[in-house]
Amino acid sequence: MTAQSIERLQYLSDTIPSLLNEIDDHIFSLKPAANKWSKKEIIGHLIDSAVANHQRFVRAQFEDTPKITYDQNNYNTFNYYNQIDNKQIISFWTVYNKQLLELIRLIPAELLKKECFTGGDESLTIAFLFDDYVEHLEHHLRKVVNY
Repeated sequence: MTAQSIERLQYLSDTIPSLLNEIDDHIFSLKPAANKWSKKEIIGHLIDSAVANHQRFVRAQFEDTPKITYDQNNYNTFNYYNQIDNKQIISFWTVYNKQLLELIRLIPAELLKKECFTGGDESLTIAFLFDDYVEHLEHHLRKVVNY
């Protein structure tokens, strides 16, 4: 499935930025409720997910089943995404995902079987984590834009 996920992430990295740039600044930053993320903060969450998964994809190749977790709400709050310029957030999301694409394409097949703990009771392979990353990405992107 990883090959499909690579194709999908390539499509998303090429397609989504222009759609995000079309969103009105006010709408992009509007929080539906005090405890809910704005569209911009959802993209910020996806950046945080990219950062955490980047560490997983790299470190699992050479460490013995590393444990890499993150507190999604605090990461979002203390990255101050809603206060950062829209174009910066969109650009960062785009570049980071293109970097992950290049990385995952270069990981040898035998290393895609290496494992990482993400906070649960079982370890997961890099291949599974990448497929899950792309699925998670789309889950959230569908809440932000129609494509």
